[in-house]
Amino acid sequence: MKLQKFMWIAWPAFLVAGLLEMLVFAMVDPHDLHWFGQPVELSRQGIYTIAFFVFWGITMLSSALTTLLAMSPFELNQCPLPQDERPEGCPKQEGCC
Repeated sequence: MKLQKFMWIAWPAFLVAGLLEMLVFAMVDPHDLHWFGQPVELSRQGIYTIAFFVFWGITMLSSALTTLLAMSPFELNQCPLPQDERPEGCPKQEGCC
């Protein structure tokens, strides 16, 4: 289930990062970029690569937040231990909650 949720986050983010990459660099020449007043000393391909992973990371955070907010309270508050392995005094010992 965790792998499935990870793919719900990573795959759409990958597609959006590719789209952002095309849109941004259709209008911006990588050699015109400056970092703290200095020109960026990377090749075009290096700038494209770094920008793609930055876009992908940002869109993954967005997708992860959406996935987190879509979870029900029952999923969030579910005890990770099976009922017979829960410690004494655990408020979810009876399994009623």
